[in-house]
Amino acid sequence: MLGRGLRVLGQAIRDEPRLFTVGVVGSSLFGLLIIANSYVVGAVVGHVVVPAFADQHVRAGTLALVAAVFLGISALRVASIFGRRLGAGFMQFRLQARYRRAVTRRYLSLPPSWHQSHATGTLLSNANSDVEAAFVPIAPLPFAVGTIVMVLAAVLALFLTDWVLALVGVALFPALFGLNVVYSRHMSPRQIRAQHMRAKVSAVAHESFDGALVVKTMGREEDESRRFAVFVTELRDALISVGRLRGLFDPVMDSLPSVGTLAVLLLGAWRLQSGAISVSELVTVAFLFTVLAFPVRAIGWVVAELPRSVAGWDRVQAVLSSTGDLHYGPIKLEKSGEAAALAFENVDFRYGDGPLVLNGVSFTVPAGKTVALVGPTGSGKSTIASLAIRLVDPADGTIRLDGEALPSLTEASLAGTAALVPQIPFVFDDTVRGNVTLERDGVGEDDAWRALRLAQADRFVEKLPEGLDTAVGERGTSLSGGQRQRITLARALAGRPRLLVLDDATSAVDPRVEAAILGSLRGRDAGASILVVAYRRATIALADEVIYLEQGKVVATGTHTDLLATHPGYADLVTAYEKAEQERVEA
Repeated sequence: MLGRGLRVLGQAIRDEPRLFTVGVVGSSLFGLLIIANSYVVGAVVGHVVVPAFADQHVRAGTLALVAAVFLGISALRVASIFGRRLGAGFMQFRLQARYRRAVTRRYLSLPPSWHQSHATGTLLSNANSDVEAAFVPIAPLPFAVGTIVMVLAAVLALFLTDWVLALVGVALFPALFGLNVVYSRHMSPRQIRAQHMRAKVSAVAHESFDGALVVKTMGREEDESRRFAVFVTELRDALISVGRLRGLFDPVMDSLPSVGTLAVLLLGAWRLQSGAISVSELVTVAFLFTVLAFPVRAIGWVVAELPRSVAGWDRVQAVLSSTGDLHYGPIKLEKSGEAAALAFENVDFRYGDGPLVLNGVSFTVPAGKTVALVGPTGSGKSTIASLAIRLVDPADGTIRLDGEALPSLTEASLAGTAALVPQIPFVFDDTVRGNVTLERDGVGEDDAWRALRLAQADRFVEKLPEGLDTAVGERGTSLSGGQRQRITLARALAGRPRLLVLDDATSAVDPRVEAAILGSLRGRDAGASILVVAYRRATIALADEVIYLEQGKVVATGTHTDLLATHPGYADLVTAYEKAEQERVEA
């Protein structure tokens, strides 16, 4: 654990060498000034205080000189403390900010499949408390390094003053370091468990808050509170275990320097009586042991926090080293304004090591055409939507956009050409303008209003209190489900995509508005091919072609009218609602 902790600190020093140097220089200066101050105190006692008692007189000039020396040393110590804390503080906070940004960038670069296997609360804990824990020892680190310099100088000073008393220090310091090693070995598993439980509590809390509506409407408040209490109790117990060990360790660490000081005074008194040392030398050594007690604790602070630091660092590195990235190619598609063509060629797909979700899927979306994906629940429609804009890659087969395989395109070119509007709309806690434009280059107010018109959202936005600049609340709480869907659709359209993938993206709007939306999207102003996952018969009928899926396979293609007449499975699916309604009326 000590070795792993020192490697984490080494990485931190490599990341911020200048700030570390500032902190260490300030800390080293502070330590050397402490040693210098001990000699000054010894000299004052031996050459000023003792003679003053003997002569019953002290000169004002001598007192002024003593005061000036003490004030000078104090001023330098203030400057050294400022430098030490400035370097350590800036270093710690800059490292935390750097790695929080790195973790967030990594989150955004990893595919949805990775996110689906990690709880949101755990990811929040990685970016927050784990990063913070990883660099907790940075605050006392420069002080600890400066303390090592001070200890070496102090041992040298002790031997130069009196080698017998110096042996006490030589025996004391290894005892301090050995105690820290034993403490680290016992603290490590406790800190690792505490960090793990912090992540669990964060995950459960996030899930409870995110599902507050379900919890309240189902009357499960007490059950959810009890579930949360279980994890909170485990975290409490883990932290109490950490506190108990630290409560045992801290008093022992505090007592060792005091024991050393007492030993020095007892042994020093005997040395003084024998004439081996002077009063000045005894006072210097005793004062040195007294003032060393607090700085030596800085080493203990660093070692005490290493288990927590390693636990946090390991969790952060687990994110940064995660695999599964989608690699992009060098090809850029032109922003021609013309609709793009999409082709699936014998595409297979599975989630992880599971069975095939798609098996040999082949179809095309001709430029400027609307193609509907229809099939029973679990037939692979949403998976095709994700594959079409390369949120995931197929296990086998090829997907082409304007004749180019998706992996050969640059990330920017793919994002600028194809856009997905998902089943569940996500609205940021921002204004309507911010949600539609996303501050993208080249997307201005005119583009926002154009997109809102195509999404049939312009009328209700105009009626909002501040129009485009109306704040919609977290997840768009001030909007209805249909309004959120239309804002999400407008966001995709504002970038003028040449391929638009709609994954049941209009399910929350009434059929009349849905028909108007699809009609506007098929017009010249939209300029996009459309792949739509559809369930409503009226929506399906607007498509130029229908792809019918069953169990991950394309079993039929054609127009809606043709499939109704030729494929019983398709006819049963799309007329199921009408049949159920007719049976209800007849009953």
